[in-house]
Amino acid sequence: MRDVVGALAGARVLVPVLAELEAAEVVEHGGHAHTVDKEASAGVVALRAPDGRTALPVFSSVETMTRWRPDARPVPADAARAALSAVQEGWELVVVDPAGPATALLPRPAVWALARQEPWRPAVLDGVVDPEVAAVAARVRAVAGVADAHVEAGRRAEVCVAVALPPGLDRAGLDDVLARVNAVLAADDVVAERVDSVELRVRPAG
Repeated sequence: MRDVVGALAGARVLVPVLAELEAAEVVEHGGHAHTVDKEASAGVVALRAPDGRTALPVFSSVETMTRWRPDARPVPADAARAALSAVQEGWELVVVDPAGPATALLPRPAVWALARQEPWRPAVLDGVVDPEVAAVAARVRAVAGVADAHVEAGRRAEVCVAVALPPGLDRAGLDDVLARVNAVLAADDVVAERVDSVELRVRPAG
């Protein structure tokens, strides 16, 4: 994925635009009702990723776009500008050539890096967590009620924060500690800027 993001930096892509009707009105003329286009425009398409997030599709060629939607109009754009547009729309992901033959789904931090025209530093590379991301564990350990914590590559998410809690916590106590851990992660700048998704794993201390 890092090679794909690196190749996109400074490259041009095709953004699909579909004609859409923004508004219409029905008028009567000669005893017949006619639908008249009041304002027609072109709209950029957004896709829904499997996890529910919104993705901007971009294409490497007219051929790959036609394979996806023959009626789409290709609009050339710098990859950085396309990524910036996605960020401004609140769309977290970019998917390259969604109909193949090779598809790449760019995670949120990679999209932000492209938009800022900065190098993307993956949170996890070859199964190893970047030291800056791994240091988040120290801030989690500072949460009252947490006995230990470390960060590793995730199974269901990009990064897993594994938390050890003292035995004997009741449900209310467990919920309280986990709520504070989640609050720390949500407020952490490194997590916000560099981690696409986080899973929390809990185990007894000992």
